[in-house]
Amino acid sequence: MPSLKSHLVSFVLRHSRKKAFSSPENLQRWIAYARKTEDYHPPALLKARLDIAETEIDGFPVYEIAPKAGERRRILYMHGGAYVFQITSYHWGLIAEMAERLGFGITVPIYPIAPEHDFHDMFGMVGDVYRRMLEETEAEDIVFMGDSAGGNMAVVLTMMAAEEGLPSPSHHVLISPGLDVSLANPEVFEAERQDPWLGIPGGLEAVRLYSAGFDRKDWHISPLYGDLSVLPKTLLLTGSRDMLTPDNLIFAERARAAGVEVDVVYEEGMFHVWPLIEMPEARRARDSIVAFLSSHKTIGQRKSEPITWSVKASSGNRFKTGLANT
Repeated sequence: MPSLKSHLVSFVLRHSRKKAFSSPENLQRWIAYARKTEDYHPPALLKARLDIAETEIDGFPVYEIAPKAGERRRILYMHGGAYVFQITSYHWGLIAEMAERLGFGITVPIYPIAPEHDFHDMFGMVGDVYRRMLEETEAEDIVFMGDSAGGNMAVVLTMMAAEEGLPSPSHHVLISPGLDVSLANPEVFEAERQDPWLGIPGGLEAVRLYSAGFDRKDWHISPLYGDLSVLPKTLLLTGSRDMLTPDNLIFAERARAAGVEVDVVYEEGMFHVWPLIEMPEARRARDSIVAFLSSHKTIGQRKSEPITWSVKASSGNRFKTGLANT
């Protein structure tokens, strides 16, 4: 049974953030307001707790959280925000907890967002971030983690790396990822009615603003239609009240059919990116992420069938994009 706090958060979301996605005009208004208030910097309390350095790639900030002594593994964290909103304190809270509990180094690119930038700018920058990581760290010690749009970016970046002949990361952690924006699945429309946060009209506007003319069924935008066989071992977290969940479950099935080991955390009653919010269900989800990544080496040696985890109420070298701007 969902916690009292989750019901409260759902109520607040439905009467606030849901409005941003109710129409293209509303999304544009929320973007304009956000640009006046957004602050991508790590909160001061986190900087006091963690060893955080700021670097730059392609003119955009990249934050590096140092690993614990002797730890080689690193996470590339790509934040969500529908490609149009900046990283938030909620993202930083999750990132900090992963750094403290796992001891991994964590790289956080403040990538260019729409409408000021588009797909090519985003993936040019994060592609260069990954290239730099590979100069310092073996691919087998790199994890891609992302929520929402960031989960999409993790999958697309891996597919683009494969096209370029670069090695894939060892693991993915995908939190409520957006993996198909084509609306080909009719179940999405029913799921939207149950979703207290996301909406189709505003979501399509966000896609229009960043997609640089790609067709919505192109794998660069909807990686569900890409070559899933190139993906690494994956932990997928998705909730029953997220309109992205029907496509996420299809993704898990297709990825497994392509030979990818996929573990799924499906939380009954949970909304979009719930692991970012401090509440009991989020604590369980974060425990699942830590358990998945803590068994990093042994998972890589496992030969058994994929496990499904079900939790219920308890500027240099750039990646080629394959399509010119239109």
